[in-house]
Parts: sequence; structure tokens; C-alpha cells
Amino acid sequence: MTLSLVFGVLLNPAIAQADSGRDDIPAWNGTVLGFEPPAGDLLSRRLGLRQALQAFGFEYQLSHLSQTAYNAKGGYNTDKKAEYIGQLSLTFTQNLEALTGIPNAAIEGNIVNRNHDNNLTSTRLQDTRVGFNDLAQESWGGQSITRLGWLAFRRSFLDGKLQWRIGLMNKVQDFDQIIPCDFQMLSLCGGKSAGSGTWYNWNVHYWGSTLQYRITPEVTLKTGLLEQNPEAPSRSHAWSVSTDGSRGILLPLEAEWRTRHFGLPGIYNLGLLYTNAKQTDLYLGQSGGPGPVDPAGYRQYRNTWFLYTGFNQQLNSHTDNANRGLSLAWSLGLADQRSNKSRYSTSLALRYRGPFDARPNDWLALGVTKMQGSANFRRGQNFLNQQSGVEDYNDPRYAPLPASSVNAELYYRFKVAPWLELQPLVQYWGRPGGIAQTSDAWVVGLKTAINF
Repeated sequence: MTLSLVFGVLLNPAIAQADSGRDDIPAWNGTVLGFEPPAGDLLSRRLGLRQALQAFGFEYQLSHLSQTAYNAKGGYNTDKKAEYIGQLSLTFTQNLEALTGIPNAAIEGNIVNRNHDNNLTSTRLQDTRVGFNDLAQESWGGQSITRLGWLAFRRSFLDGKLQWRIGLMNKVQDFDQIIPCDFQMLSLCGGKSAGSGTWYNWNVHYWGSTLQYRITPEVTLKTGLLEQNPEAPSRSHAWSVSTDGSRGILLPLEAEWRTRHFGLPGIYNLGLLYTNAKQTDLYLGQSGGPGPVDPAGYRQYRNTWFLYTGFNQQLNSHTDNANRGLSLAWSLGLADQRSNKSRYSTSLALRYRGPFDARPNDWLALGVTKMQGSANFRRGQNFLNQQSGVEDYNDPRYAPLPASSVNAELYYRFKVAPWLELQPLVQYWGRPGGIAQTSDAWVVGLKTAINF
């Protein structure tokens, strides 16, 4: 199951609430923006399971996602290899009003099983001495594991204008929801808020509480108080309710605007993420000189931030089918480069739903991302080379110097059946990892999604 489907599930109630109720203004419809309603399923309705559970207020999406990537040319290691990952996910909502009498209340949950810990980015595309700044397979999570993504209580007040969540949370439930996760390349999957490195996407939970307040039918303010825990993605934390490893708090603040520019749906946001959790400088020491030779060690900060913003705007539509058309999305993430290896990342993507009359439910999309590395991290790497007296990039002791990189992906998604999608794709990697000595790479891949 992809985040685009999750966003579709999470956004649908909000979309309905955002409708003006006026007959002369069409309802806000995010389908062409990538937020399709939940798809048909392979087995659940045929077996009667979904209908039986709906009678008790239980809604769910059970999906399998696979992502395959093959390095056709270039990269850090030019030996040809195909890598595969698979993911089975269950996302559910239990309406509590019928069971407990609590109005406008629900329990939300997400469980994800990931298999085949195979990552083409680290095995072929990027220099492993500096880690990665992108992924050819965005659903790779660093391990084969079954995890609890979230389990939280949700309730709305004031005729749905105010929404409150509390429990084991994940950022995707509330924040940075304007762009779907449809590309297989990580930098084009959703917005840029995950680039902070202080909170985590999708299948990693942490304690917290959030509020959304819809001040007008178009504008929503979002905030919350969340646990900052670098141990959250670890295997030991997969089902844990413990706060062991917590370093501080996360305080997000976001404004989201849904509009109809030129009579077409659009969604815009601006967000700031603050944390007081201790972060370590990538170069400077406590005394102001290079950290590696400072007797007091590296400088540390108690206040760091991350800014994210973007838009997703429909550009045209078909008179005979409102769910076909072209959209343009842009996103930007700006990091605190003192302690974050990234300075900024920005993406631009075009999506067309129903590019051909004979294929009204297919998608054609092209996206491009530019990533700029932290100047602080580069200074630190350069100092390590000076200290070791190494100048040759091919020397294993050499610390590579990341700068900028440009990645792109083109895909066509076949809607083979209401429950089956096949998405062949091509990726271009310019200076993978931001390393000038790494040759540009071409990757071909296939993404599949099955909704049960």
C-alpha cells in the first residue's frame, strides 16, 4: 500500500468537510491531484468480509506493494543487479460511536510488514561512504520487519472544524499531505517534511497528540506535540510503547490551503518543524574549531528547525470526465545545515490522470528533484581528508565531498483492474549522492500494487 492511498483514506473526510455546500461551486475533488478514493478490492467484497465489518463501523485497506529496480547504466558500482522489496500493509479505522456512544470518535491503526531488505541505492547507485540522499525504492526501510505504524484515538468537535488525535502517532496522519507518494523514487514521494531527519514516515510510531482547526472551508491550521526519539525506527521499537531513547519534543506548525484556482482544485501548505532534541554539529567543535580535534567534542544544539512548503494544482480537466486531467506539484524542504546533511531539496512533478481516452484511469507522470548538501558536512569531510593526508578519491580512507545532485523519474501506471496497478518506470540519477566522481546512472523498475 502506498502513501498516496493512505493520504486518500485520510483526506476523504477532510475533503468532504471542505465542500462549501453551495450548488454553484463544485465540490473540491483531489482525484487528479493524486488522491484517488480507496480502490476496489480483490477478495474482501466477494467474500462478504468488508460488508460484515462495515456493519460494526470497521473500515480497512489491505494492500501489497512491490518495488523492483535495476541499474541499467552508471552508478558507484556498475555491475548490473536487480533489487526487489515487498510490503504488506493494513490501515484501519474503527468508528467508536456505535460501540461506545462517544460521538465523532474513532481508533486509527496501521501495521506494515516489509520483506526483502534489498536496496539498489546502497548496493549500486551511491557511494556508501557518505550514505544516501535518495532511494530508488522509497519503501525500503532498512530491514525486513513487521511494525506498528500508528495506533491513535481521533475525535472531532465543533461540527468537524476541530480534529484531535492522541496516541502512538505518525506524521503522515496530519502533516504535509498535499502531494501523493506515487513515484518509486523517494525524493518524489510526498512532500519534503521527512527530510528533517527528526521525525519518521509511514511505518514508525512515536507518542504524541495533534490538533487540526479548519478556520475557513479552505484553510486549516495544524499543530501538535510529538516525541522525538531516534530509536523509533529500530527493531526493538517495532511494537514498543516505551519512550526509551527519547531526546525531546517535536513541535510542528502547518497551514494548509485548499482552493479552486481557475475553477480547478489545488492544495498548498507551509510548515515549520521545531525540536529541542540535542543535535550534533557536522563540523564545528565546542571551542569553535573543527570538531574532530576539539578536546570538548562536537558542538551540540538544543534548538533546530526544518521548513517545508509546496503546492499541488490541477491545470486542466475533461468536460466529460472530471477525474481526468493534468496537475503540477512543487515542494521544498529547507534544513538546518549545521546538523543536517542536507541544505535543501526541491521537486517539481507533472501528473496526468487518464492521458488516453481508452485508458481513463491510467497515470503518466514525470518528476525532477534537486538536492543540495550541507556546506557544514562538506567542511567536515574535507577536514577529515586533510587530517588523514588523503587526496585520492579511490583510497578507501577518503571521505567524499557531497555537493548537489539532480534525480528524475518517468512512469506510466496501468490500472489493470480496480484492485491491480502495474507501474513501469525509468529513473535518472545525476551525480548520485551529490558525489562528482560517481557516474550518472539510469535505473529501470517496476512498481506493483494489489488491493485485497
